Amino acid sequence: MNILAAIKREERKLEKQLGKLQHQLDGVRAAGKALGNSAGRELVKVKKRVLSAAGRARISKAAKKRWARVKAQAKKVAG
Repeated sequence: MNILAAIKREERKLEKQLGKLQHQLDGVRAAGKALGNSAGRELVKVKKRVLSAAGRARISKAAKKRWARVKAQAKKVAG
């Protein structure tokens, strides 16, 4: 049953790591609480910018046009 012993050792090792991480998390939370509301403003998630379907279509069309120009130039050079 060496496998069972190895699993138990791994479990103890992970429990020890979990304890250390929990201690670090508590420290970070305490620091945030000590800073008060000033830290809350920095943690606000930035709103994701959304592109309309028409905007995506214009970008796609322009990209296809650029690649067509590049491919045409490559054919001239190669041919």
